[in-house]
Amino acid sequence: MAAFTCTSLPPVSLRSESRIASSSPLASLSVRRMFTVSPESSGLRIRLSHSPPSLTSKVLRLQRRRIVSEAQETTTDIVSIVNDTTWDSLVLKADGPVLVDFWAPWCGPCKMIDPLVNELARDYTGKVKFYKLNTDDSPATPSKYNVRSIPTIMIFVNGEKKDAIIGAVPKSTLTSSIDKFLQ
Repeated sequence: MAAFTCTSLPPVSLRSESRIASSSPLASLSVRRMFTVSPESSGLRIRLSHSPPSLTSKVLRLQRRRIVSEAQETTTDIVSIVNDTTWDSLVLKADGPVLVDFWAPWCGPCKMIDPLVNELARDYTGKVKFYKLNTDDSPATPSKYNVRSIPTIMIFVNGEKKDAIIGAVPKSTLTSSIDKFLQ
């Protein structure tokens, strides 16, 4: 099994405070939350403080609902999925340029660059084929191409690897790399 690192920034801490009204119109409770995102974590961690246990469970239920609805809004990508099984037919035997985004669901920078890749897929429709490869689900292909950090974006032309971009980079970096291979 291949090991991948997520190229990311140092941990980020955010604080927020919410007021939740109780059944009595005169009383309300304050909830302070500490959010910490670190490269070693599996995602966003929430610590609730200064709140009674019943309020904590109510806030967590509300948080889960909001997180689910945000996730549903972002699942409308136009980029297709490729894996170890479909790699040869979709990428290596494709005519013209193909961009492959090597990513993992736990990688913060992968989530940051995802909207850019989706936007580029719309911009380059008909000119470049775009695919995503989940490195956790399909570890053989990234190992074959020496992918050690994610996100890694590779550009293939007629089955041959032409370029690799590592890390969460700006859109201009990606467009200049793609434009080099358009005829």
